[in-house]
Amino acid sequence: MPTRRTPLPGWVIDQRRALGENIIRLRRGAGLSQDQLADRIGKERRSVQRYERGERDPSFSDLVLIAHGLGVTLAELVGGLPAG
Repeated sequence: MPTRRTPLPGWVIDQRRALGENIIRLRRGAGLSQDQLADRIGKERRSVQRYERGERDPSFSDLVLIAHGLGVTLAELVGGLPAG
């Protein structure tokens, strides 16, 4: 994977962390483990862990799958993230 020319701005990192917190909150609210969510979206548990910790950016397709796996809309999954 190519390396970024410049580091990500801090507000992007904040958004990534906030998304991870939303995933955790919604996953727990649905009564799912990381393994169960991973199975629902066809990913490894470590991918879910990285999304939740804000270490990785899920692709758009993965966001759609996560929302579906959690039984929420994409807007509910990403809504309420801090403005940049």
